[in-house]
Amino acid sequence: MVSEKRAHKLKRVVPRPNSYFMDVKCSGCFNITVVFSNSQSVVTCPGCSTVLCQPTGGRARLTEGCSFRKKIN
Repeated sequence: MVSEKRAHKLKRVVPRPNSYFMDVKCSGCFNITVVFSNSQSVVTCPGCSTVLCQPTGGRARLTEGCSFRKKIN
C-alpha cells in the first residue's frame, strides 16, 4: 500500500491526482479558508487580510503558523 501512494499518478492501479483541497486555519483570527494544494495565486484571509499561502513551482507554501487538514470529499 505504501508503494501504491509513492507511484506516479498514472501508474497506480486506480489513477487519481496528487492534488487536493485543504482547510487552512488563519493564525491571527482563526478563520478557516478552503485552499487548493497546487494554488497558483496568493491566498489571503477574508477576515484579517493576512497571506495564508504563496505559490511555488508546484505545491503552495503555507505561511508560518497556519495549520491545515486535507478535505475528505
